[in-house]
Amino acid sequence: MARQVRTSPSAAYDLGYHVVWCPKYRRPVFGGRVKTRLEKLIQAKADERGWEIVALEVMPDHVHLFVKPHPKNSPSYVANQFKGFTSHHLRAEFPHLRSRLPTLWSRSYFVATVGAVSAQTVRRYIETQYERAPKAGGHA
Repeated sequence: MARQVRTSPSAAYDLGYHVVWCPKYRRPVFGGRVKTRLEKLIQAKADERGWEIVALEVMPDHVHLFVKPHPKNSPSYVANQFKGFTSHHLRAEFPHLRSRLPTLWSRSYFVATVGAVSAQTVRRYIETQYERAPKAGGHA
């Protein structure tokens, strides 16, 4: 992946975050229409904030996202923007998510910064999640 330096009036930057988060109790609730809607909501939030999504993979029990935000947005802010926005909309649109889970997302998340050298590696890792998914009964 070639380095893409973005600019704003006060900064030039090439910053990426690999963010992973799970539903409460790591329940496998993301399939079918819920998965499709979650992907659209994540894209909508990124578009609203002006963030670039490089790679996204919604697994049944977790989400992998490689996003390039503005440097003024901290990793915790980015993760919480996606989690809060998607939880609000998914729980309103899919009542079974309200009845099965007290909250949609667990409080925790993983985030790592991604440099230009390893960006392709992160993208390949996210895009091949299903190839590496554990067999039934296993954990990721």
